[in-house]
Amino acid sequence: MIEASVIIATRDRAGFLHDCLASLATQTAVGRFEVIVVDNGSSDDTSTVVATARQTAALSLRSIVVQEPNRARARNAGLAQARGAIAIFCDDDTIAPSGFVAAHLSAHTVSGRVVSGPIVNVISPLHLVPVRPRHYSRAFFCTCNASVSTDAIQAVGAFDEGFELYGWEDTEVGVRLRNAKLAQYFAWDAVIYHVKPPETTTLERLTALAREKGEMAARFVKKSPTMAVRLATGAYIANFARAAVVNAPPLRSLYANIARSARAESATGRFAREALVDAAYVDALRANLRRHDG
Repeated sequence: MIEASVIIATRDRAGFLHDCLASLATQTAVGRFEVIVVDNGSSDDTSTVVATARQTAALSLRSIVVQEPNRARARNAGLAQARGAIAIFCDDDTIAPSGFVAAHLSAHTVSGRVVSGPIVNVISPLHLVPVRPRHYSRAFFCTCNASVSTDAIQAVGAFDEGFELYGWEDTEVGVRLRNAKLAQYFAWDAVIYHVKPPETTTLERLTALAREKGEMAARFVKKSPTMAVRLATGAYIANFARAAVVNAPPLRSLYANIARSARAESATGRFAREALVDAAYVDALRANLRRHDG
């Protein structure tokens, strides 16, 4: 009997998806869940990876194509096809230990919950590390590792497809789930590993994503102009004042020089990279808030 639908939105990350599906094939709850892969406009071997997994893995696996890149739209398409009473969301670059799905299902024996679990960042599937207290998260709904009643998320309108760029679409639907009186539950045994190799976290990519996230943060604030959302997104006066000082043009030049010369893994290199990413995010947030206000 299908009790849960694991929904994975993916685009041009066939290698990561292969490892993710392989981990889902080892689940102790196999037979109790289905996997829905939503191909969000891939041009790589994603379709081949899915077809191979369907033939070789002990999974109930389906795929959908949503051509226009839009994470919210892709996840909504997956939800529309879901047969499970519980929708479990994970990213394509994750590795799920064998008890992952069972842990989510167990947590939903009490109804009315939004369930999340530890997200452990690792550089490869070969470098899995133990879960630590620092992996606890207060995030209400993060689609890297979250589950909720399929009916409940549909009842609040599912994902807002206006969040067409990177960031905040899951946090925003989390606000609506919280307003619908669903309870937050953190399941320590519902751990997932998030694979982030160094080559996927270049400064150029991180700043590009930060700009998109800043733009989507402005949309989030416009839609939900509460103090909680402003604090979460950084859209408040004290943060803008901080950024005006620490991200001043002379300092940005210094950060860029350090980022070019220092080793990325060094404390100095990390600080410079994080400062430049922060500057890109705040610039986009402030510019788009002004545009919305105009």
